[in-house]
This record gives sequence, structure tokens and C-alpha cells, in this order.
Amino acid sequence: MRPELTVVSFICTFLMLIPLPWHWRARNIPTLSLIFWLTAVNFPRAISTIIWAGNTMRRYGVISSPDYTWVRTGLLAENARERRRRMIFEIVMCWVLPLIGVVLYYVVQHHRYDIYEDFGCFPAFRPTVVATLIVNVPPVIFALITLVYAAIALRWFIQRRTQFETSLQSNDSGLTISRYLRLVLFSITMMLAGMAMTTFVLINSVVSDEFESWISWDFTHANWNSIDQLARDLVPEAYWSSTLLVWYLVPITSIIFFAFFGCVGELKVEYMGYFDFVKTRVLCIKHKPQPVSPTS
Repeated sequence: MRPELTVVSFICTFLMLIPLPWHWRARNIPTLSLIFWLTAVNFPRAISTIIWAGNTMRRYGVISSPDYTWVRTGLLAENARERRRRMIFEIVMCWVLPLIGVVLYYVVQHHRYDIYEDFGCFPAFRPTVVATLIVNVPPVIFALITLVYAAIALRWFIQRRTQFETSLQSNDSGLTISRYLRLVLFSITMMLAGMAMTTFVLINSVVSDEFESWISWDFTHANWNSIDQLARDLVPEAYWSSTLLVWYLVPITSIIFFAFFGCVGELKVEYMGYFDFVKTRVLCIKHKPQPVSPTS
């Protein structure tokens, strides 16, 4: 059993929900999308690690098997758009592309899911060239594009800071210099970490899997209703370690996001409101009246 997986998932879920009200009022589609994708993975994972702690019983697999497939495309497609304010473009990049990735994944998914002891459900696909191109290559491409875009944005800011400040003041976008730099630095940090991880996943998939030839749709989905169960004692240690490393990609992303967007000065009033609510409504501690200074 690995209780730390449950604890980490619940903590990351909580970290995502803390800054949600402020970002909701700001109507920042990319940031809200990132909060949604991360929460949609962290919370089901927390439940899965409880259900499948020390076992691989066949139950409730549908709650978590698609999660990482959605979010890996969603995260890496989403960060390159944080400087773009056109709503339609943001929706396409933050939602349409990840959902297209989910649909394409079904092409290479040869059975419903795999159950890993202590982890829960994982999506399953045949190790073919087609599967690699659909599942593993797009995240790497998105990471490279985002990293280049963020580097260009940072270089442009350094070279034309005065012009940039004037542009921000005139377009009433609500974007400040500090917020802009935070977005760019977040993208660079995320993409360096994301590109390293997705490259690892790609290389690990190519090296460890024995590639099969793509034959047909019917052949791929012939055993669709089957569910593979992977017990801890029956899996090589190296494979288990790589699975754990990949699993931690989402918690690491969640912590990075909170460090950039949950620990900023704009949220100080928001957090004080949470503290006052817990203090007065939950703990029933009333504010002490301030003494009035006597007047002469």
C-alpha cells in the first residue's frame, strides 16, 4: 500500500481549489482550464488509490482510466495560450484539442483499461507506431512549441519593455507586468519540466515495448471488454518505478501552478476571507471589539 499517493492527490486537489474563486472572477479561460484539468485528475486519483490500495479488484475503473489521457494533452496545449486573449482561440486550444486527443486515443485503445495495484486504473493501448504518434508524440510537440513561444515572449519583453508598458496601459486588458512575467515564467518552467517528463515517457515507451504492426480497427478492438490486472509482485521493479515517476507528473504540475498563481499578492484578501470564514462560522470565534481610545 502507498498511502502517500492518496495524501498527495488530496492536497493537490485542495491547492487547485483555493485560488479558483479569484481566477473565476478574472474570467481567465486558460487558467481556469488548467485548474479544471488538474482537479479532474487529482481528485479521482485520490479515490482510486483508496479503492485499489493493495489490490487489483475489478470495480469502478471508469472513474479514472481516461484521466491522464485527457490531462497530458490539456496541460501542454493550454500553457502556450496564456498570453492570448481571444476567447475562441483559447477555448479551441484548452478544450477542443484535448477532447480530440481523447477521441483519437480510442483508435489505439485495445481494451477498456488496466488496473495497477495501489494506483488504480490506467488507459491501455497497443504498442504500435500509430499509438506512439497519437499518444506520446503530441505532448512533446506541444511542449516544444510552448517553450519556444514563451522564450520569444520573454525576449520581446526584455527588448521592448517601455513599449510593452504603454501597450498594457492603453488596451485595458487587466494584465500587469508582474502578471505577464508570471505567465511567461510559468510556461517556461512548466514546459521544461513537461518536456523532460513527456520525452521520458516517449523514450520509455519506445525502449520497453515490443512494437506490433497496426493491422485493423477490428483487430485492435477485438478484446475490448477485457481488463488487465497488474499486481505489485508480478511487475518488474523498473517498470513500477517508471509508472510512479509518470504518476507524479500531475502532482508536480499542480504544485508548480499553485506556486505561481496561488501565492501572489492579489490573493491575500481572498485568503483572509477564507480564514475569517473558518474562524467565525466553523470555529465560532467572534471578533473582539477594538477598544475605543478616549478623547480629551
